[in-house]
Amino acid sequence: MIALSRAERYVGSMATLRKTKLVAIVDDDELMRSALQGMLKSVGLPSQAFESAEEFLNSGQHQQTACLIVDIRMPGMSGLELQAKLNAEHCRIPTIFITAHGDTKMRMQALRAGAVEFLAKPFDDEFLLDSVRAALEN
Repeated sequence: MIALSRAERYVGSMATLRKTKLVAIVDDDELMRSALQGMLKSVGLPSQAFESAEEFLNSGQHQQTACLIVDIRMPGMSGLELQAKLNAEHCRIPTIFITAHGDTKMRMQALRAGAVEFLAKPFDDEFLLDSVRAALEN
């Protein structure tokens, strides 16, 4: 039997984490979806992007999603409405909200409903990545 060093076990567990945990991106802005996917890919995190909350829900991917990055304001169902629907279905996905139109009331509503972060656009990429990593480790 070959013994693995602590570092080798850590790298192996991180590789497994990345392979098994999907980050879903829900934003009606195509450029934002693409930028977020590229950023996640650059650090080895698998992601799938959706242009609406309805598309995400209809995809069936919410069962495989370990972290959700979602815009607040979108045509149709808003990010807050998506969060409420998932919570009502007992589908608790660590959620990070991103918005260019947020206010204190929206932020508090999202956090009270279980969001792990609420970021104003433009946001710091490293802070978002740290938030995603933290969500995936829980």
